[in-house]
Amino acid sequence: MPKTQYLETANGRRIAYVKTDGQGPTILFLSGLKSDMEGTKAVALEAWAKAEGRAFLRFDYSGHGQSSGKFTDGSIGDWHEDTLAIVDQLVDGPVLVVGSSMGGWQSLLLARARPGRVVGLVTIAAAPDFTEDGYWAGFSDDQKAELEHNGYVTLPSEYDEDYIITERLIDDGRDHLVLRSPLKLDMPVRFLQGTEDTAVPTAQAVKLLEHVDGKDIRLTLVKGADHRFSDEECLRTIQKMIKVVLARC
Repeated sequence: MPKTQYLETANGRRIAYVKTDGQGPTILFLSGLKSDMEGTKAVALEAWAKAEGRAFLRFDYSGHGQSSGKFTDGSIGDWHEDTLAIVDQLVDGPVLVVGSSMGGWQSLLLARARPGRVVGLVTIAAAPDFTEDGYWAGFSDDQKAELEHNGYVTLPSEYDEDYIITERLIDDGRDHLVLRSPLKLDMPVRFLQGTEDTAVPTAQAVKLLEHVDGKDIRLTLVKGADHRFSDEECLRTIQKMIKVVLARC
């Protein structure tokens, strides 16, 4: 099994990653908010890619997992910088990006920033612009006042410890929105979404589908699947979609 290595970025961050050699394009997995590269989907897809002889790379954003920094110091832009550093310094040639939840937003930012490198895209419960459309839009007046006064608010999570949402995360998110301006994806794209997802509603997946522009874009709804999208059937669905995209790259 490949060992964890570390990339020292120009921004002074130490990013943990695991890279598996194989046939390209490299499959790059982008995790969700407060998730890390040891998650079920990341590890299962790595094992599948290795069995298929495919190059694969998973990593932890700063403030996540084994990488340096604190989660509460991070932002969408910071994690975008981490992703760019991984692609620019560790990956040769084309990239097929698989993004889960917040990683779906990051995958769209990456495709916009490196259109010549990203040759395929698969997202799982993609959550673009969630800091604005999810958190900020859902905050009460009291929570907005608390955010302004304290610099953060605490939100419960059904998946992990409570989320501390900082004012910087909200403000920086506004500088990286992707649903407010045209977004062209000139590569095969497959969006996956569970109908029982309570974190990202199906309507958001449809909104993303309608917003992006491209000739080979599909949305697949999986009845009964939740936000984790990580049971055996869901994992097989992700693998199938990766194969579809690989065949069309």
